[in-house]
Amino acid sequence: MNDIKGKRRHDPELTRGLILEAAKKEFAEKGFDGARVDQIAALAQVNKQMLYYYFDNKDTLFTHVLQAAYRDIRAKEAALKLDHLSGRDAILALVDFTWHYYLANPEFIRLLNSENQLKGRHLKELDSIVPINRSWITITQQILDRGEQDGSIRPGIDAMQLNISISALGFFYLINQSTLSILYQQDLKQPAALDARLAVMRETIACWLAPVTQR
Repeated sequence: MNDIKGKRRHDPELTRGLILEAAKKEFAEKGFDGARVDQIAALAQVNKQMLYYYFDNKDTLFTHVLQAAYRDIRAKEAALKLDHLSGRDAILALVDFTWHYYLANPEFIRLLNSENQLKGRHLKELDSIVPINRSWITITQQILDRGEQDGSIRPGIDAMQLNISISALGFFYLINQSTLSILYQQDLKQPAALDARLAVMRETIACWLAPVTQR
């Protein structure tokens, strides 16, 4: 631990990273209003004065956490190798990626849920958020164009609506797992239930994309 503290004194980026990681956990678990700066500082093993040195206040810290979260998912999407796939299969690969990303990063959907409750007030302050998310629209549009050309996707699919639908099919299920499990008397967190949900997501998107002659 002393070695880590020593490194932090000479590595501001390491310190910022530790604070952001601690803040992500605290905000995801307790929401913006419930999160405490004292606890974030303790998790990051810094004093509160050091935290405020890097991030002026709680709102600024949450804004940076959101920015880092969006950068991570978009960077991983951009790194996918989809050029060898047909347009349809490439879109389904995006469905798979989004679902598995949500499962591996539950903090992401909790952070977004918290920001939606705040009417997106932190994202409004981020000039970078539109460029960060533009890559998803660009990737999706390129795949749709390729799918129209290879005949695997019908013309007229809106890239924004497709992206929203892919997100919604997974986001709603995962953010509401606890209540849905009670309502339907099934444990929707079990691996078999998660696999079944992904299959439904893939089929739903595939049916929407399919050329009329294939329906």
